[in-house]
Amino acid sequence: MNLVFENFFFLLKGAYYTLLLTMMSMFFGLIIGGVVAIARLKGNRPIRLLARGYVSIIRGTPVLIQIFVVYYGLADYNIVLGPLTAATIALSINVGAYLSETFRGAILSIPKGQMEAAYATGMTSWQALYRIVLPQAARVAIPPMGNTFIGMLKETSLVSAITVTELLRQATLLIAQYYVYMPFYVGIGVMYWVMSTAFSAILEAIEKRLSKAY
Repeated sequence: MNLVFENFFFLLKGAYYTLLLTMMSMFFGLIIGGVVAIARLKGNRPIRLLARGYVSIIRGTPVLIQIFVVYYGLADYNIVLGPLTAATIALSINVGAYLSETFRGAILSIPKGQMEAAYATGMTSWQALYRIVLPQAARVAIPPMGNTFIGMLKETSLVSAITVTELLRQATLLIAQYYVYMPFYVGIGVMYWVMSTAFSAILEAIEKRLSKAY
């Protein structure tokens, strides 16, 4: 393990890009997921079918294939993206599909009486959704959303296949230099575990705070 400590800051750089990629992908994924969930619940038939098709395709294909399509496939059409940009787009599209189902399920879990009560006070459908339903749905969505977030953190290791210098890529470079495997794989495993545990604690705190509000 001495090699891990000696190259700790080199691995830390990879951890930084792992966190950066995770945060950016989750940010855009939250937007995509919210839009798709609303489209499936409130959109007209063509929009609902389009949203359902997007979710089905993304959930039914491997993440690595999606990364390759964005990075290598788009280059066939003269759309050349940098590794980090391509990775962010691919992971955002992927996580957006999963979050859309989380949001949709959370919204549907709110009793219909809540909407009816909101209508009785003179709110429009969108006002009732924004003021009454979504705040309560957020509390329901936090636990599965946390699982998706942690899963995304670990799936960032796949973007090493397109040379993004995240944690696994940095470890691979060190392995090629020192010709040893176990210390570096164990080391980055511990780093992934620490990051996952930290995110779990943060999300648990958010969930408890929302529970007190409702």
